[in-house]
Amino acid sequence: MIKEKDKGEKVVVTNRKAFHDYFIEEKFEAGLALKGTEVKSLREGRANLQDSYASVDDGEVFLHHCHISPYSHGNIMNHDPLRPRKLLLHRKEINKLIGRTQQKGLTLVPLRIYFTPRGRAKVELALAKGKKQYDRRETIKEREASREVERVLKGGRRDRD
Repeated sequence: MIKEKDKGEKVVVTNRKAFHDYFIEEKFEAGLALKGTEVKSLREGRANLQDSYASVDDGEVFLHHCHISPYSHGNIMNHDPLRPRKLLLHRKEINKLIGRTQQKGLTLVPLRIYFTPRGRAKVELALAKGKKQYDRRETIKEREASREVERVLKGGRRDRD
């Protein structure tokens, strides 16, 4: 489970499309097993979470299709940008994820990659259920309605001043 967000976090990349395409049910914090040039590239902010997902294989969790660009000052020993990366979770959390993803049809979606104040790279994972097209439209309608209400309330305050 995710603890309260620390003030010193440095967010590298967020997956904004995940909030549009999925209902987020539960969030987890996982460590990332990275190579040296991947860490340097992440510190430059060169990552992409679009179309990425996580899966549980043989009792281990892996992050797939997360594109971390090769390090700009690297040499021939640079990493493969799309390689599957191992995620570090506690055994209880992995067992929970295995049960939830197999039974209820939920998927594991990365929401963001960030650095902790201690300099550790972390991924915020979410157990998510896919939205249908009409769910997406409904979400957009609700967001626009709330913005309209805020606009009216804000406009009303100006008239009183």
